[in-house]
Amino acid sequence: MDLMGMMGKLKATQQRIEETKKRMDTILIDEQSADGQLKVTLTANNKIKSVEISNSLLEDKEQLEDYLIVVMNKAIEKATKVNQLELDAVAKIDMPMIPGMENMFK
Repeated sequence: MDLMGMMGKLKATQQRIEETKKRMDTILIDEQSADGQLKVTLTANNKIKSVEISNSLLEDKEQLEDYLIVVMNKAIEKATKVNQLELDAVAKIDMPMIPGMENMFK
């Protein structure tokens, strides 16, 4: 086993993972309520970029709170999936197979 070569490859993989994490800040995920009254945009790193609320929702605090919870959770779920897929792709392409670590990136 070429330990120096493997260490170099691990370092390169780590750098690609960091670059991918930075790129996630530029990937935008849009989600909205079924009726379109609430829209949320966040990055694949789960950073909220914008929230749009229709005026009619402003009149019903409880409904607005419910909408925010549902829509934000959907958006976070989507963003998390995108993030994980991107990072998994980098790890699977670049990671050398080290015995006993096959399940590390699943």
